[in-house]
Amino acid sequence: MSESTHRRFFLGVLLAPALLWLLGLVILPHIELLVLSLQARTGPGEYGFSLEQYRTFVDEPLYWNTFVRTATLSVLATVLTLLLAFPAAWYIAKVARGRAKTVLLVLCLLPFWVSEMVRTLGWLILLRETGVISSLLQSVGLADAPVELLYRDATILVGLVYASLLFMVIPLVNSLESLDDSLIEAAYDLGGSTANIVRRIVIPHAAPGIAAGCIVVFMLCLGNYLTPTLLGGKNSLWFTEQIYTQFITRFNWNQGAAFGFLLLFLSTVLVWVGLRLTGQRFGAVMKT
Repeated sequence: MSESTHRRFFLGVLLAPALLWLLGLVILPHIELLVLSLQARTGPGEYGFSLEQYRTFVDEPLYWNTFVRTATLSVLATVLTLLLAFPAAWYIAKVARGRAKTVLLVLCLLPFWVSEMVRTLGWLILLRETGVISSLLQSVGLADAPVELLYRDATILVGLVYASLLFMVIPLVNSLESLDDSLIEAAYDLGGSTANIVRRIVIPHAAPGIAAGCIVVFMLCLGNYLTPTLLGGKNSLWFTEQIYTQFITRFNWNQGAAFGFLLLFLSTVLVWVGLRLTGQRFGAVMKT
């Protein structure tokens, strides 16, 4: 056995668990869901090819409106997360030094030491009608009666941004750390304004990190079930809730599979559009 063959063999052995995991838990289940989404019941225990599940989505305004609403709020949550994460990432990467940088990164990570359920229930305690914020507003005289802050679109956005912030900060920090400070100093020496330096030097350099963070955050928001359901209540109208209802409540796996693939199609298209608009390549972005 030659040396190159020997290396390929050991590389295959090392990659085998990951490839088996990818095949068994990702590819095969998606193939099965695709088959289910293209079937309709024709008789007792009999199924045939049909696009009825997708026609149902198009014909039912509730499904279509929920689909658009989920996409819109997910994009908005991604933008808000970027706007909040960029200054924090800049401070961590370029201002903080030594132990301060480590402490700040730990503080970003700290909320994720507990489950998403616990974090979301914490927001319920803060924002409910008898919660901490409502009581505080009444105690300082800013409200005469209990204030209900739950079950609003703004509340859902707060929960989504909070749950996704770390996944935007980390790729941004990685991108900004590689930015040479001398470039910024030279730009200032040549009379460049802060706005121009950010627009022409900082943002282009951080573009792969911005794209990577936005992709991850958008995917997390789009596929989130717990946060919109708990913070938005019965009227949250999130598409993952429709998928859950089809699979678990109505036992309509064919319709649920179709909805799942529609959500996958939506995320793929929006990510592709985002990469095209920013001029980034997916391979380069994923290396960030």
